[in-house]
Amino acid sequence: MLCAVAALLLGGCGTQKAGRGASATPLPWTVGQPSQVTGARLAGDHRTLSLATRVPSGPRPCVRGLKAAVTDTVPEHVWVQITFESPSGDRRSGCTGEKPATARVRLPHPLGGRTLIVDNSTVFTADGAKPPALRLCGRLGCHPPATGCTTASYEQAQMDADVPLHSYRSAEHCDGKWLVLDLSWRTGPACGDDSESSACSSRLGDRVFFRAGRSGWQPFLHSAAGGCREVRRREPDFPAALCASLAPLPSAPHPSHPPAASPSATAW
Repeated sequence: MLCAVAALLLGGCGTQKAGRGASATPLPWTVGQPSQVTGARLAGDHRTLSLATRVPSGPRPCVRGLKAAVTDTVPEHVWVQITFESPSGDRRSGCTGEKPATARVRLPHPLGGRTLIVDNSTVFTADGAKPPALRLCGRLGCHPPATGCTTASYEQAQMDADVPLHSYRSAEHCDGKWLVLDLSWRTGPACGDDSESSACSSRLGDRVFFRAGRSGWQPFLHSAAGGCREVRRREPDFPAALCASLAPLPSAPHPSHPPAASPSATAW
């Protein structure tokens, strides 16, 4: 009888364990792309690329089949796509972290002066780079406009100033070393660039002050105040010729920069 009871207990445990194992769902491995491509290096043959990426990581294997492939080439550009398989889409995998990884690919022809576009968004160039590394291009392309009193330069400055959506330039004051941009935007619940609604007839404004840097215009002050007091307090070398005639702007607190000591100025 004791043997029979023991056999029943062991059998029951075996059945329960088998039941748990049978109900477990295997983790799906799906195709993904790196969250970032942080660098590119070109070997001495000018064709072999090593691409530094970020891929999922965790206590168990999280990546397999990491590879880079050329998807298209034209005289000006080469497109490369990086893919891998990972169970990171399911949090049960534990693949919630990231780690660096390298994917390699051989181009059909030397890169030369063509730009390298990885995963349709990250762009590199050999122009101006320090071999074997390629140079990562920025939001304004591989050859952004030089700092100066030009429309392209003002557009770069406005992009870097973190201004509200649908802002537009209403005035520029520039001497090549210092820049002031007066910006305006329509007010109302849904006032876009082309809105003709009466609710969007009023304006708010912001004024951003920049100094020239190696990578372009660098913003250092938001202030809707007129004259030179606020900017000269922040930067004594700012030329009076660019601020003496500035009139106050109708303004509201900048959405990304709450008011500083002065209610109309924010400095970095």
